[in-house]
Amino acid sequence: MENYLNNFIVLFSVVDPIGVAWLFGAMTHGTPRREQRQMAIRATLFASGILLLFLLTGTRLLDWFGITIPAFRIAGGALLFLLSIDMVFARHSGLRSTTTTERDEALHKHDVSIFPLAFPLLAGPGAITTILLMTSGSTGWIPWSALLVVVTVIVSTLIVLLFTPALIRGLGETGANVISRILGLLLAALAVQYMVDGVTAVLTR
Repeated sequence: MENYLNNFIVLFSVVDPIGVAWLFGAMTHGTPRREQRQMAIRATLFASGILLLFLLTGTRLLDWFGITIPAFRIAGGALLFLLSIDMVFARHSGLRSTTTTERDEALHKHDVSIFPLAFPLLAGPGAITTILLMTSGSTGWIPWSALLVVVTVIVSTLIVLLFTPALIRGLGETGANVISRILGLLLAALAVQYMVDGVTAVLTR
């Protein structure tokens, strides 16, 4: 249960549904609610497909590249720590956001569900790294605990996106940033733990 909770906090923090909802609301401003809901559903389905792909092939992917589990824990922990710094200071980097050019392109698109909503906002490098970290110690063909985490986070994200207008009215940008900072602090601590576990595994080999 503790492992599930830790993994849920990490993935939920990295995906950052509330922060994504704010961007989603800005990109779809003026779009009819029905179309907005359809885009939210398509985005979460496509993002879940990407995450499930890496969840099912993660361990074999690391083996194929010859990457050891401790090495990936150290590298993944460092990447997530950098992401947590962005969250704490309420700024957006390429790990969980889009570039200025990508945002400009998205604003001129009628449908933003696949790009940039599903990728890279929901299933970006940070989320993929988290999935690989969660499955790095699994031995079975399907890591059921990690699968449950992904499903829970995706369902939570879909609910948040479906209620984007109400969420924006209720929280505002300041409220969204406060929640993002709290999640960033938790993510920083868990990212350091990943690195400590990786270094410990290397030293005790």
